[in-house]
Amino acid sequence: MIRVHVFCEGQTEDVFVREVLGPHFQRMNIWLNSIIIRTGPQGKGGLTSYGKVKWQVENKCKEDANAWVTTLLDFYGLPSDFPAMTLKGDSLTRAKIVESAFQADMAQPNFISNILVHEFEGLLFSDPSVFAEWFDDEHIVHSLTRVRNDFATPEHINDGRTTAPSKRILSVCDTYDKVAHGSLIALDIGLETIRRECPLFDAWIKRLEGLNSGGAV
Repeated sequence: MIRVHVFCEGQTEDVFVREVLGPHFQRMNIWLNSIIIRTGPQGKGGLTSYGKVKWQVENKCKEDANAWVTTLLDFYGLPSDFPAMTLKGDSLTRAKIVESAFQADMAQPNFISNILVHEFEGLLFSDPSVFAEWFDDEHIVHSLTRVRNDFATPEHINDGRTTAPSKRILSVCDTYDKVAHGSLIALDIGLETIRRECPLFDAWIKRLEGLNSGGAV
């Protein structure tokens, strides 16, 4: 069995890895172990500095050299000291550059860099109609569908303070709670739909699937 440790930002991503991604990869003899990044001696979840992320990821790469280590981190809100974060340009291009710089800076042979573009909620725009199963308000689905249709893919929805995917959801659905709803909505949308709608996310999934056939990182 191939083992892959997945460092996550918080509880929602942790559940997403276990409940949505886990069953898919188990069928391929790949076991995912989600790890919530620690922010301090008593705290878990959330990113405060690149140094804390690198220290935990690097230690796991060295501690379990026979396994793979990857990340599920939001580009939106990444600490400013992440590699290449100061570069200018559109957010989608910057996210790709930061992901590559993160890979290079880690310099661990069993590490696979992955940055969500632009945050977990972006994946939920893969099928806004699913929100109708959780919120009894037709306006929510209509509004989120209009947002989705304004962009080439959910991953093109930008990372502004008021226009990031999570902010757009909250602007029309103030009862949305990431921990309570996020992973469950993603589960209802389904991995196949998310992969079809989010090509960068799908590329990460394909890289992990390739580990089963000895594919290069």
